[in-house]
Amino acid sequence: MGAEIYGCAADRQQASIVFNVAADMVRMCPFLYKNCKILDANKRIMVPETGSFYQVLSAEAPTKHGFNVHGVIFDELHAQPNRSLFDVMTKGSGDARTQPLYFLITTAGNDTNSICYEVHQKALDIIEGRKIDPTFYPVIYSAGQDEDWTSPDVWAKANPSLGVTIDIEKIEAACESAKNTPAEENSFRQLRLNQWVKQETRWLSIRKWDECKVDFDERDLKGRICYGGLDLSSTTDLTAFVLTFPPTDDDDRFFVLPYFWLPEETIELRSRRDHVPYNEWERRGFLQVTEGNVVHYAAIEQFICELGERFNIAEIAFDRWNATQLTQRLEDDYGFTMIQFGQGFASMSAPTKNLEKLVLEKKLAHNGHDVLRWNIDNIIVRQDPSGNIKIDKAKSTEKVDGAIALVMSLSRALLNGAGQASVYDTRGLLVI
Repeated sequence: MGAEIYGCAADRQQASIVFNVAADMVRMCPFLYKNCKILDANKRIMVPETGSFYQVLSAEAPTKHGFNVHGVIFDELHAQPNRSLFDVMTKGSGDARTQPLYFLITTAGNDTNSICYEVHQKALDIIEGRKIDPTFYPVIYSAGQDEDWTSPDVWAKANPSLGVTIDIEKIEAACESAKNTPAEENSFRQLRLNQWVKQETRWLSIRKWDECKVDFDERDLKGRICYGGLDLSSTTDLTAFVLTFPPTDDDDRFFVLPYFWLPEETIELRSRRDHVPYNEWERRGFLQVTEGNVVHYAAIEQFICELGERFNIAEIAFDRWNATQLTQRLEDDYGFTMIQFGQGFASMSAPTKNLEKLVLEKKLAHNGHDVLRWNIDNIIVRQDPSGNIKIDKAKSTEKVDGAIALVMSLSRALLNGAGQASVYDTRGLLVI
């Protein structure tokens, strides 16, 4: 009696999609049609005998308080601009009902700070046994994040009705288009394979980045000339330092070594809050920690000095923001050549384009470092009217500090005649 069922989505038109299907179901079933009344103009289905109804709602959360919710059908949760409507409809609004029920229907999104991603992570935790909640029933059809998105076998995992209600030829055509146009890759993976992606428009294919992975020992680079890029964070955020080793006569690739730091006491909190595995990266050696709840620049300074004993660091480029004291000590006390590097289009455009070119041509080699890979996958670039580009920290949904440090170090390597290094940088004189 008095059951209130509500249909919600990003807007009323989106929520009406489910309503229209429900109305057709009523019309095609004689028993339902006899007992229900459909009000198409109001997007409402009523059962007069019990005083129950199904009603489509608009997206304005402030007007939805006080409902006695028996059920909610929440469509395309990933399109919600914030969590307000979700919280209003699901947190306490059904307490007066004995068995309130919420259907949350969605494809994957691209904002990992959203309510949809929060619910998605909870679903994964329950499926994989990390959490137990008998009131939450998760069902996910998607391709794994590390699976080959071009494989028909992977397509079937995300599309259980492939070949029945969905023609495989359409998937094949969309895949071919995405392979040839990197900007379409994320749309294909998100909408066709239900994968969470980092941004709507991909600047650099992460698949191309992965193809540049080379198993090498950094000890083999001992003594070689290299160039550093330092992106200092605020005292509580991610700090990155990247070394780029230009090609030599016997080597036609740029080798990259990245290093990252976070405050030790914030690791667990940030892992839970940001849904980023900082704690796992720290355990596996991809991320270093400094004592306390802020990054200690002295520890970074000491680490860079130790690197300087192993490698021939010709220059270190740095963003001058928040870096004055550290860079002065590196230059005055330890003899490093420090180069201020602007973050505008004039400084960033050429090396950013060169980074893309080197990756596509497989002339850059990295060791598969998880944190740097994550940073690369987060990149969104901004373009000015003249066609210059730069990494946009504001629009990138996650951290890109390592990518910026890489661009800065690569810029100095290219500017100083990469590929023309002297053999005497790596060995002494040969005496006859």
